Amino acid sequence: MAWKTLDDMDLAGKVALVRVDINVPVEDGRVTDATRIERIMPTVKDILAKGGKPVLLAHFGRPKGQVVPEMSLKVTIPALEAAFGQGVVFAEDCIGLPAKQAVAAMSEGDILLLENTRFHPGEEKNDPELAAAIAALGDIYVNDAFSAAHRAHASTEGLARLLPACAGRNMEAELKALEGALATPERPVVAVVGGAKVSTKLDLLGNLVAKVDYLVIGGGMANTFLAAQGIDVGKSLCEHDMTGTARDIMDKAKTAGCEIVLPVDVVVAREFKAGAENETVAADACPADAMILDAGPETVKAVDEVFGKCNTLIWNGPLGAFEIEPFNAATNAAAQKAAEMTRADRLISVAGGGDTVAALNGAGVAADFTYISTAGGAFLEWMEGKTLPGVAALEE
Repeated sequence: MAWKTLDDMDLAGKVALVRVDINVPVEDGRVTDATRIERIMPTVKDILAKGGKPVLLAHFGRPKGQVVPEMSLKVTIPALEAAFGQGVVFAEDCIGLPAKQAVAAMSEGDILLLENTRFHPGEEKNDPELAAAIAALGDIYVNDAFSAAHRAHASTEGLARLLPACAGRNMEAELKALEGALATPERPVVAVVGGAKVSTKLDLLGNLVAKVDYLVIGGGMANTFLAAQGIDVGKSLCEHDMTGTARDIMDKAKTAGCEIVLPVDVVVAREFKAGAENETVAADACPADAMILDAGPETVKAVDEVFGKCNTLIWNGPLGAFEIEPFNAATNAAAQKAAEMTRADRLISVAGGGDTVAALNGAGVAADFTYISTAGGAFLEWMEGKTLPGVAALEE
């Protein structure tokens, strides 16, 4: 753990530039899900408690270096004020006179939000001049946006090299959870990887088979692995051109001593819609006119048995078409087993990725997992074994 935390910083009387992720969903001018805002509260409250002045830096949407009024961070102010129980001051820019005046006017206890960093073309280009202009506003840089750490942008990477830097509480929790799950885990380790396509998770699967003891493959990508074994998957979602790659991954797993767990039975239907007529068949008995939409009960039993042998679980992706009933059954059942073991202190469970969080929320167990990552791409790239620029800059 080569990066500093808020505990290592003297914040009294200092202006702390805090990179946060409040890229929240908005409808009709209102924030509809404040989860990401809630995640930044411990960092901001700690800075205030230590006598620091938090200045929030964030992006919102994809304005591509232009000022787009509909992508102003001003829309988040009511949700921020509700979360913090106090007023939040807003500056119309993240550099220049509006930002300088707003910072200069801060009193102890104030929270300031600067306008969308991506209104400047230099943000996504990691322009040193933009980073320097932002750095001139503060004394300390705090990165609390793990979800943006896979981007080498001015406010995520450039800034960290110009000021004394540390991880915020959200970033710290994320890094500790992921290091504990992949770098120094309590073995045996099981990874659940689901989703539609093998092609989008090649790097992930290749990295995991060398690091985990069991790899459970679900969703559409499981069909590709079944097809790679010569099994007819009917009209199922399947990347037939990736079967050779699937066989390579299975060979690599065998060499590494990683056991791959594939469906032994499947739920099939003739149409992809909620409540579609369906049946459960053996994994190698999918009718030619049907498609596999979920793993079956025997598969769930096998997955539960694997969980029972393990001390650490990493989860990314559902086991079936979890968005529509009844094809969420396998995902829900396996998630409930993982949650039950976590509650009993028999399993460390770390999950992340948009679909995963939605699936665990759907199963009603998200709160029971040891750690749920709100980061999408950054979580995936970490699992793939890639260096995240925003984290590397903190370490240096």
